[in-house]
Amino acid sequence: MRRPDVPAVPGILTADDVLATARTIAAAQERSGAIPWFAGGHVDPWDHVESAMALSAAGLHTEAERAYRWLARTQRPNGSWPMKIRSGRVEDATADTNFCAYLAVGVWHHRLVTSDDRFAERMWPTVRRAIEFVLDAQTVRGEIAWARGADGEPAGEALLTGCASIHHSLRCALALADHLGVPQPGWEVDLGRLGHVLRHHPEAFEPKDRYSMDWYYPVLGGAVRGEPAHRRIAGRWADFVVPGLGIRCVDDHPWVTGAETCELALSLDTLGDTDRAAGLLADMQHLREEDGSYWTGFVFADGKRWPEERTTWTSAAVILVADALSRTSAGNGIFRAEDLPTGLAVDGEFCGCGDGVAGGHGSTDGVAGLAADSLEHP
Repeated sequence: MRRPDVPAVPGILTADDVLATARTIAAAQERSGAIPWFAGGHVDPWDHVESAMALSAAGLHTEAERAYRWLARTQRPNGSWPMKIRSGRVEDATADTNFCAYLAVGVWHHRLVTSDDRFAERMWPTVRRAIEFVLDAQTVRGEIAWARGADGEPAGEALLTGCASIHHSLRCALALADHLGVPQPGWEVDLGRLGHVLRHHPEAFEPKDRYSMDWYYPVLGGAVRGEPAHRRIAGRWADFVVPGLGIRCVDDHPWVTGAETCELALSLDTLGDTDRAAGLLADMQHLREEDGSYWTGFVFADGKRWPEERTTWTSAAVILVADALSRTSAGNGIFRAEDLPTGLAVDGEFCGCGDGVAGGHGSTDGVAGLAADSLEHP
């Protein structure tokens, strides 16, 4: 019998399947509330939040709230978190701006799922500090450096995938602020500038278009939608999609990865292309284990799992696709983002590029860019 509160996709995943997957994530959760990549693995804030979102979508709200409380307790005074923590010890103190911003998506998602305003109010100061930390790394043109160093200064280039994800985070942060009656007009401007640069300034980002995330993240993050998004997805479909298996992480290596496959499915769902989204979810089920967990990837050239680990964030991506396609939880539209603020409309005159109005949904697909340098998520 179908569980009414748990996502299910007919012919692909039952509600019991999805719940089993959620329980593998919960089983990896540490007593502190942190959710590592796998038991004994490291924690990063982005994948931790993605896993918490999956727990919320599957109805494991207590476990999800433990994950968010961990972030509230461990936030540093400047609003950031270390990029890598293992068993409570910092292994990499660098603050990745995208990792820090993603909390806003998780908190808004959990509030949508649960309608718990007290939770939202408790988490708001943590979200606000994180977003301010991130926006301090934004340039006048609009892109955001991928990291800030120990001295707090922006470090390194801007990354397209990370900035596209931050675009979504800012929209969720603004939705949370508006809901709580604490509007942030400055963030509206910053979001408009970021959306403009994502749509019109490929030169702002370090080019690494070998990576599939650079291809679909401007769509998933909401900066590019409509016909430009359809053209963007069609333009490199053959480069990344391996029929029957999923999608490549990078275009020149013979492996497919489950999380990237699911994120492309979520991107297609934002465009109303639900049939192909469901097809991708079905294609990557060869990564599923009997307990409901998912292997990270598969090298189809020699038929081997690689890397040899089952990651919580891969399982989380599966649950979020199932929820989006089934329209089950009240947070199922978090990536379609139809009700999220779009930011202040910005025209090209502010940076001299001559492009037209660029706030909200974009009018061009002139973006290039970068994705992660490993299987680690944006």
